[in-house]
Amino acid sequence: MRADVWAPFASTVTCRTGGVDAPLTAGEDGWWRGPQLGDGQDYAFLVDGDGPFPDPRSPWQPHGVHGPSRAFDAGAFAWTDADWEGRGALGSVFYELHVGTFTQEGTLDAAAAALPRLAEAGMEIVELMPIAPMPGARGWGYDGVSPFAVFEEYGGPAALQRFVDAAHGLGLAVALDVVYNHLGPDGNYLGAFGPYFTPVHETPWGAAINLDQPHSGQVRRYLADCALRWFRDFHVDVLRLDAVHAFHDDSPEPFLAQLSRETAALSLELRRPLSLVAESDLNDPLLVTPLEEGGLGQTAQWADDVHHALHAYLTGERDGLYADFGSIEILNKAFQQVFVHDGGFSTFRGRSWGHPVPTEMDRRRFVVFASNHDQVGNRAAGDRPLRHAVPRRACGVARAHSAVPVHAAALPGRGVR
Repeated sequence: MRADVWAPFASTVTCRTGGVDAPLTAGEDGWWRGPQLGDGQDYAFLVDGDGPFPDPRSPWQPHGVHGPSRAFDAGAFAWTDADWEGRGALGSVFYELHVGTFTQEGTLDAAAAALPRLAEAGMEIVELMPIAPMPGARGWGYDGVSPFAVFEEYGGPAALQRFVDAAHGLGLAVALDVVYNHLGPDGNYLGAFGPYFTPVHETPWGAAINLDQPHSGQVRRYLADCALRWFRDFHVDVLRLDAVHAFHDDSPEPFLAQLSRETAALSLELRRPLSLVAESDLNDPLLVTPLEEGGLGQTAQWADDVHHALHAYLTGERDGLYADFGSIEILNKAFQQVFVHDGGFSTFRGRSWGHPVPTEMDRRRFVVFASNHDQVGNRAAGDRPLRHAVPRRACGVARAHSAVPVHAAALPGRGVR
């Protein structure tokens, strides 16, 4: 690989390798061209004398989020999954797995060794929670940086290739939870290179990713290249896109539509299904409406209202976001129509919210679950719904499952030791 980097406002860019600084050559569109790097070679950049900083597209961060990057030859791995035809997300059963808690070792290799029991249990897609580098030795994953890389404590990029290869050998597809709506604050050096963020839009994490302001073309390219790389170089089958409602994008072609279009093209090239599953709080079926019908073209989206309806009914909880849930009628609406808030008033938000799902829309485009990392991890006590469930109601829901169709894939809770 070459030590190239995008830094459109820089006057000088230098690549530091082995204690030697080599100046880069200015190219087109704000790109700087650097020297060829050998596999496993450490390197970092200085921008106008500041730094050294990790590569924004670092494929490997073995020294942590603040250390130099390391070149990685993704094409060197000897794959054994040539017969893998892929698996689409629609109608599949997902298993959400946190690498750090799934086994005692907390590594991708240890998780790969435990995959047979997931296959035997009927799981079809193993969804890895975010594996981008993060500060420290352990974390939830949603404050990661260097999104092209794999957390070293989990085994680094080669371990991810081994995990995916092992999963495919068992007939399991692999989904990767990716966070493109923000980066964590510790180890985030993108701002030193260029306008990756814009103050024009705000998010809960600060300035938004620059998807529609000047120089946004290269930022969009950065995110799209990262996503497509997981499909192409790591044989990942599904990307779960975290909180896409935090994307602020007024461009003629929204980034999600661009990513859908480019993913479809790569799927044809690789001759296997590639899926995008978006998490969104907007309750808008436009997210999974095909591009040719004016939608954003995502394969599927998470359906939180089904969880909320089930949780409130089973536990009797009515606080906060559960204010409009709890009755058997609301639970039935969620099972049948997906969104409970489909244009009516949301008490929690204090305003009208959502849009109805067209009757003819394939219900497999909505992923439902009894719990997930958000619904467990964001609770103060980390408790699970069944701890508070009313037995009579739980039995009633079990019977209702045979009568009320649930047109979506199930997503069991996070992995356990």
